[in-house]
Amino acid sequence: MGGRQVTEWQGKHVTVAGLGVSGIPAAKVLHGLGARVTVVNDGDDERARAQAAELEALGITVRLGDGATLPEGTELIVTAPGWKPDKPLFTAAERAGVPVWGDVELAWRLRGRDGREAAPWLAVTGTNGKTTTVQMLAAILKAAGLRTAAVGNIGVSLLDAVTGEERYDVLAVELSSYQLHWAPSVRAHSAAVLNLAPDHLDWHGSMEAYARDKGRIYEGNRVACVYNVADKATEDLVREADVEEGCRAVGFTLGTPGPSQLGVVDGILVDRAFVADRHKNAQELAEVGDVDPPAPHNIANALAAAALARAFGVPATAVRDGLRAFRPDAHRIAHVADVDGVAYVDDSKATNTHAAQASLAAYESVVWIAGGLAKGATFDELVAGAAKRLRGAVLIGADRALIREALARHAPEVPVVDLDRTDTGAMLQAVQEARRLARPGDTVLLAPACASMDMFANYNKRGDAFAQAVRELGA
Repeated sequence: MGGRQVTEWQGKHVTVAGLGVSGIPAAKVLHGLGARVTVVNDGDDERARAQAAELEALGITVRLGDGATLPEGTELIVTAPGWKPDKPLFTAAERAGVPVWGDVELAWRLRGRDGREAAPWLAVTGTNGKTTTVQMLAAILKAAGLRTAAVGNIGVSLLDAVTGEERYDVLAVELSSYQLHWAPSVRAHSAAVLNLAPDHLDWHGSMEAYARDKGRIYEGNRVACVYNVADKATEDLVREADVEEGCRAVGFTLGTPGPSQLGVVDGILVDRAFVADRHKNAQELAEVGDVDPPAPHNIANALAAAALARAFGVPATAVRDGLRAFRPDAHRIAHVADVDGVAYVDDSKATNTHAAQASLAAYESVVWIAGGLAKGATFDELVAGAAKRLRGAVLIGADRALIREALARHAPEVPVVDLDRTDTGAMLQAVQEARRLARPGDTVLLAPACASMDMFANYNKRGDAFAQAVRELGA
């Protein structure tokens, strides 16, 4: 660490709120800088005690089972992104005049140590598609020969990226609304908001607050604010942002792009933003077939990634090569198998209505497996938009009645199987029922539009159960 930063942090009383994937690295980094670190954590289970023991061995104080009380002498709180702003700890901090940062804010403040130039951030947020877009972006940057990593919510820890020995030319950064809420100082080279739809409203309190936190990603952008032409709310956030002089608004669209946009023409991804005389010229970037899978929402992800890469000066050939090299993560519109002429597709990652809407739109005739924890969502708009595509629906999970009622209102002719069980074995029965409803040429699609925790540990386990059930069909 640079001498200035060690001096700045030496003896500073810092409270880290929350153990886990962000709290533990933050505590270790701050301790290494010379800060006096106390970690507070709501939970006091076996896992938390093991994590606490690891930190205490380093000389870090840990208080388990008490995440509400502000430790005496605290000068700064660094919080895990999931902690709600209305927690008593933050109320106490506000009364005491103690600032609260997230781990992203801490990473931003620690970049560029030892006097070296900090790697710029190309940042991505949105209700859906963040991880895929950031991974596509990293693949494109690597194809251009740049030292980069996908960081933030995925891949390399942001703190590790800015404080570790590895040196990067540029970082592809995924930022959630939670992280952005606690990151007031972040100023990206360029940033994208992919889409906006109701999600995490229990955390943010309102759609307006959720959108406002998403919009923070544009603050101080230097080169480009990338928005979704089909989602006016994202363009509105660009208009409201305070950016550096010369920063441009760049749209992406699945249609023919106008000037300062990227879009699609005759199956070709084209750029009319980062070209000479964008009013007359367009640069071919890649073919739709270079995107895996070439579903509409995934093409949109690729265009957003391409826009950020082009804003950083990446050549068109690197966009094509990067997209060809990219492979999506498991459980994201992943083709599992074909059985008796029916395709079985796992999109367990579709944990909200917006993601499920995009997934359903990728197929013409669908037997839809849906349900789980609704997280306060409503399903009327989703069902009404997908009704013509539905061959049938199989419903699972705790809040399946909400989807069943929306189907009754907006797609009464669609046959529905309501599985009155929430054990993990319900997935095998769901796949068997879907097979009964499907016809050759159909797609059986797991796009739950709900969280998984009522039945499974996470969406990965839910997707694994679906894939295993499909394999048993074909056995």
